[in-house]
Amino acid sequence: MIYVNNLHSLNYNKKEYKCSVGLNGFTKNKIEGDKKTPSGTYGFGNLFVRTDRIPDLNTKFKIINIQKEMAWSDDPTKSSYNKLIKINYNHKESLYRKDNKYDLLLVINYNIDPIIPHKGSAIFMHLTTDSYEATAGCVALKLNDFTEILKTLNPNDKITIV
Repeated sequence: MIYVNNLHSLNYNKKEYKCSVGLNGFTKNKIEGDKKTPSGTYGFGNLFVRTDRIPDLNTKFKIINIQKEMAWSDDPTKSSYNKLIKINYNHKESLYRKDNKYDLLLVINYNIDPIIPHKGSAIFMHLTTDSYEATAGCVALKLNDFTEILKTLNPNDKITIV
């Protein structure tokens, strides 16, 4: 079990890691675009990796190689809302980025089953920089910490955000 709290720390396997969370903190009533991290306990979805940048990841998760045409739908008016989509244009939630934020991305199964429009999308664990800047609602870790966690994290484990 991964545990994230308001002190911007993530606890896993009796170890504490610094992390970034939503700019506007935590909420039990997430709304698309509120820049808040949703409180609750969630499972994990797919693990996406820029294997050209992180070639030999040690994990129990199946690795999905991030391709240029991959993005995550954040448009609540579309049937593809909060799902992986294929694009051929510049998209706000493109998974193939110039920066390194999405080089390693684990889907947090928030608003997945069922998907409710306007309740928030693209909630991930992803990478942060040394400055630990706030996210739009995700949980972000440094590469070394994230890869250390992924060595023992199981696909059926959960994350609790409070």
